[in-house]
Parts: sequence; structure tokens; C-alpha cells
Amino acid sequence: MRRDLILHHYILPLKSSVESYLRPMVYQFVVTLKNKNGKQIDRFSVLVLFISLLIFIRQQFIPGQMKLPVIFVCVLLAALLGYNIYQSKKGKPVFYNGALLVAAIAWIVMPFLNWLFVPFALMGLVERLAKKPLEVGFTDQEVLINSFIRRRYTWKDFNNIVLKDDLLTLDFTNNRLFQRETVDEEGDAEEDEFNAYCREQLRKSVVLSR
Repeated sequence: MRRDLILHHYILPLKSSVESYLRPMVYQFVVTLKNKNGKQIDRFSVLVLFISLLIFIRQQFIPGQMKLPVIFVCVLLAALLGYNIYQSKKGKPVFYNGALLVAAIAWIVMPFLNWLFVPFALMGLVERLAKKPLEVGFTDQEVLINSFIRRRYTWKDFNNIVLKDDLLTLDFTNNRLFQRETVDEEGDAEEDEFNAYCREQLRKSVVLSR
């Protein structure tokens, strides 16, 4: 079994997003972390979409302001919101990027606040990316945190790296501490192998820095 595929849930196959961003670098371990911002992003998306929908509907009752495209948008937005809320209640992952882009188009034809097209379009474009699980890749040369902005570190930037009880801890030499829960549970054997790998790389970095 290849080392980069040893941890079935912590360690993603190299067809993951980390590989696509970082090819041809081979990552011995890729730890997937929980994204705690998903629910907050969903709540905010529902709020701004619901307010927009109310504004669009109200505008259609003003004499001379009725527009068939906006009526279609109202029906579509209501359907998308209802479907996503229903799926969310069932515990399924949902995305509001499509509804946000539809609302962005509707704001263009509004007789006021047309500039809202820009933030709605941006939210629609980045919503999926913002809700993706965070990935941390480990090689003999570097540690990469594959967030919205990728951050690369060498092993000498860390005092310690530990995976324990589904919690990844990165202890930086500048006294910064990064801790995040992993996506899935794994046994002690997989954690021990990952921790042994990190200890060896940290030891090597100390030797090389002398």
C-alpha cells in the first residue's frame, strides 16, 4: 500500500483537490479537517436570499414595475431555497451558490441598489470553496495548508505536530498554535504512524539547521 493512501479518511487519494493544486509534488499524508464555517455560511446565505426575495416580490406590486423575468426569478429562488432548507433538515450538504447567482442577476434589473449584483455574484462564486474541508499536506520537504489561500511551511517552522484523538495540532516555533478536528475517526495505529513520520521529519529539520 502506498504511504499517501494509508489513512483511509485522514489521507485522501492523490486525485483530491490537494493533488490537483500541487502536482507534481507527492504528499505522503493529507489530513482532512472539519470546516466549522459551513453552518454560518448557510445561515447568512438564507438570510440575504430571503430578504432579496421579499424585495423582489414587493417590487412586483408597484404599478408599472412588474417584470416577467423578475417574477420567474422569484419563483426560482423560492424553489431553490425551499429545496435546500428541506435537504438541510435531512442532514444532507447543501449549496446556495446557484441561488446567489440567480439573485445577483435579478439585482441587475432592479431600479435601485443595482450594485448588490457584485457582492451576490462574488458570494455565489466562492460559496462552495469557502465550505470545503480544509486539507493539510505533508511531504519530506514541506507542510502545506490548502485553505482559501494556500500556506506553505518547512518543517523547521514547527516545534511539534501531533494527531491525537481526531485532533490535529500544529505547534509553530513563533508560539502560534493551530488545532482543528479531523473529518473522520481512525484507529491508534494510523495516528501512531503519522506521528512517527512527523517526529522523524522534525528531528531531521533540527539536525539540518545545526
